[in-house]
Amino acid sequence: MNAPLALPRLNDHPQRRQLNDEAHARPYEPLATPACASYLAYLHRNASHEQELWLIGELCAWGNVPAPPAGCLHWSTVVGDVRIKWARHTEFSSLTVIAERSAEAPFVQTALTALPPDWLAQLPGNVLHAAHAWLLPELDLPGEADAVSAQYFEGHELIGARIGDGAGVAYTDFRIHADGYTRYVLGNAGMGARQAGRMLQRLFELDTYRMLAFLALPLAKSISPELSDADRELAELTGAMSNAREEDEPALLNRLTQLAARIESALSKTDFRFSAAHAYYEIVQRRVAELREVRIQGVQPFLEFVERRLSPAMDTCESVARRQRVLATRVARASSLLRTRVEITHERQNQQLLASMDKRARLQLRLQETVEGLSVAAITYYAVGLVGYGAKGIKSAGVALNVELVTALAIPLVALTVAWGLRRMRRVLAAHAD
Repeated sequence: MNAPLALPRLNDHPQRRQLNDEAHARPYEPLATPACASYLAYLHRNASHEQELWLIGELCAWGNVPAPPAGCLHWSTVVGDVRIKWARHTEFSSLTVIAERSAEAPFVQTALTALPPDWLAQLPGNVLHAAHAWLLPELDLPGEADAVSAQYFEGHELIGARIGDGAGVAYTDFRIHADGYTRYVLGNAGMGARQAGRMLQRLFELDTYRMLAFLALPLAKSISPELSDADRELAELTGAMSNAREEDEPALLNRLTQLAARIESALSKTDFRFSAAHAYYEIVQRRVAELREVRIQGVQPFLEFVERRLSPAMDTCESVARRQRVLATRVARASSLLRTRVEITHERQNQQLLASMDKRARLQLRLQETVEGLSVAAITYYAVGLVGYGAKGIKSAGVALNVELVTALAIPLVALTVAWGLRRMRRVLAAHAD
């Protein structure tokens, strides 16, 4: 057999391997039957990435296994007789603990009991979702949903369906029980270990993202009264604009500016939460679709439960977000109209000021022309005086000269010369100014 030809090394894109590995990130943990699993999802706003890695490293040190590498966002390992899967997401982190054991004491001996209690106490707060799940052969489950509820869910109403196109069955009541955990029971009728792991992970994520989406609802309810007050104030301001006097316009514009600032502040506080809720809602819908559920007679399926509870909440959030945007647009439009009125008033005042300045300039010109006539007379007086003194000096030198006649003849000549010179100077200055 011929040896394969040596091919030249490819010139990869710098991010080729990173992008390719992204498709394999956060893999599902295989789940043999029977088994139990515990799941925690907590907001990591009070814990940095480094702090979480240190905490996972402490657990690995307790179990004498390698610690996660620096900078990783997900880690899976075996500690003692349980498997640990940790993942850090954009807004929350999740911890899954899996133990392969029979359900001799369901929801009493859980997967978390295999971990040291003092380590569990160090986990960050803000737990949003905590759940215990049991995977059993379907034949070990009671045949009726009411019996399943009585045995595992304290008689609560069940939500469930056949999953994986009938390869298994899943039940929950979506309630937080006395121990602080939600419960899931899965019956395996033909699922492999990987499919069972995928189905359980989808159930955990469905409830996690459902809770994350619900985070926007209290915010929407709390901000609704503020929006109603802003709407009433805007109606009052727009009504006052039609009858406002010029001196009232700056005060109205100031109130509109303050109202716009309040609305923009509210938008900055809620925009991320509402956008995140919309994204989480879409993930919930995808997770429900990935269950490929088949309805069980008399049991509410997951899709119906999610759409009945979560969809109205998301509609409320979307309504509040849309109302915020519309209100911000209305305030901006009212501010623009009032600002236009203020600018027109300022322009009218500027026109009046310019007209007053023009009138003052004309008066100054008339005064200048009057002063110019007096200046011609004054300059002529002094210039003719000089001519008279000159004529007297010439007569004293022995020249027969009529001083009075020379002085009289000099008056019109000097006056015309001075007037012509001043006028020419004024024209030159005016041309230079233009």
